[in-house]
Formats: sequence, C-alpha cells, structure tokens
Amino acid sequence: MAEPIRVIIMGAAGRDFHNFNTCFRNNPEYRVLAFTATQIPDIEGRMYPPALAGSLYPQGIPIHAEEELTELIQKHDVQQVVFSYSDINHADLMHKASLVLAAGADFRLIGPRDSAIKSKIPVVAVCAVRTGVGKSQTTRRVAEILKEAGVRTAVVRHPMPYGDLEKQAVQRFATMADLDLHKCTIEEREEYAPHIERGNVVFAGVDYEAIMHEVEKEADVLLWDGGNNDIPFYQPDLHITLADPHRPGHEMAYYPGEVNARAADVVILNKCETAKPEFVEQVRQSIMALNPKASIILANSPMTADNPELIRGRRVLVVEDGPTLTHGEMGYGAGLLAARQYGAGEIIDPRPFAVGSLKATFEKWAHLGPVLPAMGYSEKQCDELRQSIAASQAEAVVIGTPIDLGAVIEIGLPSTRIRYELEEKSGPALSELLKPVIEKARKPVASR
Repeated sequence: MAEPIRVIIMGAAGRDFHNFNTCFRNNPEYRVLAFTATQIPDIEGRMYPPALAGSLYPQGIPIHAEEELTELIQKHDVQQVVFSYSDINHADLMHKASLVLAAGADFRLIGPRDSAIKSKIPVVAVCAVRTGVGKSQTTRRVAEILKEAGVRTAVVRHPMPYGDLEKQAVQRFATMADLDLHKCTIEEREEYAPHIERGNVVFAGVDYEAIMHEVEKEADVLLWDGGNNDIPFYQPDLHITLADPHRPGHEMAYYPGEVNARAADVVILNKCETAKPEFVEQVRQSIMALNPKASIILANSPMTADNPELIRGRRVLVVEDGPTLTHGEMGYGAGLLAARQYGAGEIIDPRPFAVGSLKATFEKWAHLGPVLPAMGYSEKQCDELRQSIAASQAEAVVIGTPIDLGAVIEIGLPSTRIRYELEEKSGPALSELLKPVIEKARKPVASR
C-alpha cells in the first residue's frame, strides 16, 4: 500500500480547518503534518486538537507561523501544500505558490466540489469579492425577507475560532449573553451582534458539518454569511455575491473573490450612493464580462448616526471595522463617511495616540486614513484600543464598527454608533430572487 501523501495546509484559522475536516480528516491517502497560520495574531504555536483531528491524528496537528513554511517543507519532505485562506490578490497568491514550488512541493487549491457540504435544507450563500463590501447588511436583509415569508432561518457565519478550538467546535448565539459566554472577540461581535439584535440565531465554530446538522434541527433555510470573501462552505441553492464600486477592478484581482463573482447567481454592487458613478459602471461591466448569466442589483448602504449632534462641528475620533481596513485594504469605512456626512468639525488622526499592536498596525498598513481600526482579537488588544481612544482627547468618538463598542471596552468619551442597512436601488428584487428558495423550504424534506 502506498505511503500517504505528506501535506501542509496554509491557513488563517478558518478555511484551513474546514478543508482539513472535509478533505483530509478521515482520508488515509493523506497525512497532514502541520497547519501554517497568518493574518490573525497569536494563532501559531497552538494545536489543532485530537478531538477535532480524528483517529488518524491522535496527537493533534501543530500550527506554525507561515514564515516557517519553507523550513517545514524541507524538514518533513512535504509533497503537497494546500492554500486555504482568502482575500489575497492574485499576484501575492502566485508568489506563495512559487515559494512552495521552489521548496519542492506541489501547490494546491481546493474547490467547492470537494469542500462544499450538501445540506438537506435550502442554502442561501452571501459572499463577496472583498472584505468590507457590505455583506453583513445584505445577510441581514436576506434574513429579514425569509423571516417575513414565515421561513425559519439560521445564520451560519464563516469561522473566527481564536480561542479554544475544541470548545468552539459548534457554537450557537441567540442572546447577547452568549457572546460573553463564548468570550467573543470584537471581530466576532461585529458579525454576530447585529443578527442577535434582530432576533436571528447565529451558528459558527470549527466543524461545519456538525454545525449544519444542528441547524437542520431548527431551521428551514441555512443562510451562509461568508467572511473574508471566501467561497461557501455549503452547496448553495442561491449564491449572492457583493462587489464594491469603491474598489473597481478588485472583483477580478483577488482570490477567491473572483471565484464568487464568476459563480454567483446574483451580484450586488453595494454602496453605490458614495461611489463615483464611473466606478459603479466599471464594476458593472466587469461583472457582466465575468458572469453574463448573473442577475445584477445596484444597492445603497445609507448611514445613520444614533446621536448626530455629537458629530456636528466637533473634534471626533473615528473607529472603524478592523478587517475592512487591514486585509480589506480600505483606507476608511462607514465611520469616516458618516463623520463627514454629519459635519464633523475636525477628524483626528489617531496615529500619534496609537499604542502597542495598534501602532504596529499603522506601520504595517500604510494605506490607512485618519481612522482607528477596532483590532480586538485579545484582551490586550482591547485594552490598547481603549488606551488609544482615551489618549486622543476627542470631543466625541464615531463608532463605524457594527457593534456597541461601549459594551466591550470602556470608551470614556461621548460616542455615537453608525448604522447601515442595505437599500436596493435597481435590478431584480431580492424578495423575487428568493422565492424559489422559500418555496423549496416549505416542502417536506422527503420531497425536496
């Protein structure tokens, strides 16, 4: 019998674990020797636990920093490296492929045929071509339409397992208390809390087949809320992809965003009201060339402030969604746009006040505008965020993240939240496009 193929999986605590679970966990033809990790701080040095790794891996699987990849390939005579994370431009992806090939291993991408799980209930997938395109408000809008149709819906969020992986295998969030129970980071709260506020139940974790079985017990539709412009973990009955006219050309320049653009049944060009008209048209033409069969919707994401009087004429510090600014490569977000919309007297540049890892974030991501990214992957980072806000001595803080930041850290200054929802502008209505899914969800399982 042939020796198992020796494999390393390159990841960032998300797609990597899913690819392992679906393609390698119980497959004796392969032996996964390690994961490598990037993007997320303090992931490397941990272990994918034996309870999740399965019987072929009684000791678990070590997680190393991606910087060790070449050394690991040579040390273990690795034959195959599986790239398993997202939101990376095509040129950087091929640089990584070149590094792997030069070290002597094959470079592999795993597609949906092998990694997308089939559910017995209908699946609506909401994905994107880039991080920070407005996918979250679209998912909320889809959930609202399904709820109005009387269809029980559970949201399944792309993984963000930054804690104890075994304890995070299957997570269910129905109340705000569940966020504290599971010790959620700021990034996790940004995605879960807006759903919980609307009465939506959210599932997330590490083992997405086990998660699916839990969802099937209580829902008629599985609504996949894909993060980091990843492709769906489940086979979708309706595949919706968001594109961003603020970043024209990105829809065909990033992996796997271009996959989502080409595979989508529906493409929504979001935030059109704040984008240049010529950019909107450029992205529309690009989508038509990539995927001529897709339905195209133009949409806005209008912004409202809870307390606009705190912004007008004042010196304000803007706090934005972290991943949108960093690997999403946006120099600004909804917070800065809203601060200008509501007439801020001065927008404070946070660079002189940033401390610890936030200072390092500004050094690494030189494209950032005068905004403070809400990096909160750990208690230490949350405290650094609190210190940076306090040091700014702003008259008010404009919170562009989609959560109540004051519930996570002590802001200590007057603050106002910015909220944004999806507003369809032109093209076929989402409610019409969802009708086949709703009809299928109402049928008995045996007749689907």
